[in-house]
Amino acid sequence: MTRRRALSRRGALLLAAGGLAQLSLPRAAPAASVAAVADQRAEVAALLAERARTLTAPPSAPPVEAAYRNLVLGPAGRPDRLTATAELTVRVTGYDAYPVVHPRRLELWRTGGGWRVEREDGPDGPAPLWDFGTVRAVAGAHCLVLGLADGPDPAQLTTVADRAVPAVTALWGTAWPGRLLLELPATEEQFGRLLDADPAGWTGMVAVTTAAPGAPRHTPADRVLVNPGAYRGLSDFGRQVVITHEAVHVATRADTRAWTPLWLSEGVADWTGYRDSGRSPRQIAPELARDVAAGRVPSALPADRDFTAGADGIAQAYEQAWLACDLIARRFGPDRLVGYYRAVGAAGAGAGREEQSDRVLRDELGLGLAEFTALWVTEVRRLAA
Repeated sequence: MTRRRALSRRGALLLAAGGLAQLSLPRAAPAASVAAVADQRAEVAALLAERARTLTAPPSAPPVEAAYRNLVLGPAGRPDRLTATAELTVRVTGYDAYPVVHPRRLELWRTGGGWRVEREDGPDGPAPLWDFGTVRAVAGAHCLVLGLADGPDPAQLTTVADRAVPAVTALWGTAWPGRLLLELPATEEQFGRLLDADPAGWTGMVAVTTAAPGAPRHTPADRVLVNPGAYRGLSDFGRQVVITHEAVHVATRADTRAWTPLWLSEGVADWTGYRDSGRSPRQIAPELARDVAAGRVPSALPADRDFTAGADGIAQAYEQAWLACDLIARRFGPDRLVGYYRAVGAAGAGAGREEQSDRVLRDELGLGLAEFTALWVTEVRRLAA
């Protein structure tokens, strides 16, 4: 009953305003105007196609397939000004399984020679390396390093990455592609923009392995971003450990899931990086050793939040994670460490993180979480010796 009365009132209003309703219908745009808009769009599309080709123009440019897509022209405003949005897709040949997608916002102006790009940036999300200048590439036997023409020389990083890949493959096998794609910006500020993060929170981070924008959600890691300032401050040995660590994240991406605890994913990466280095536990875990000597002994494995960039005690969290994985490798063997890591990823989310860890530990290593933690605490205490 209520609905019928509402409909009748609506019908009356429509009848009463019939003339107004007819007057408000939009007029069809003149054919000449439609053609002009189409010509304008075609001109801008051709301009962006040429702009995409310039990404591969320099002799040292990376082997990429680049294109602008989903072009939408904004209101003209002035006859010689135009705004537009588009997506820049970039696929590094031989490395990217899918194109990297960067939303773009463009401002154009018309000159005597046609439309030109006055400004291009991203409205949100990580910036592409190309936003910072001309990109150059240096290829190694197992890697490709993308740097900037006015930035650090990528050649040294190529040498380090070429050593990291075989070291990772020796432990983790050949199921991964066996190659690394690295990006080396010129400044820490650019490093933060590549991550779409506050640079102050990443100042001490040397490198981060991350998924490219537009990659499928199941792809957790596919390129290594290097912080030039922090990397420059490391010794040759430290640089090798860091890049090998990041290579493990790339190699294990198919086995890493949201429920994989960070003490395990970061621990196996560090353990692989330090493997066969001849360094003692106290040399590998100096911050943790100092804590233990001062009577500060952890009672539980580090939580995911302990690995947050800028967190207090983040160095100790990484050292604790390394020691946990070192315990597994020494007690059960490196192959069992790899098997345990893969079993955690294959186990599913489970009812809870601790319950799942306990079950997989029992299935793979024959001891529960409480027993493993007690063994680990004993190892931690030995750092004070």
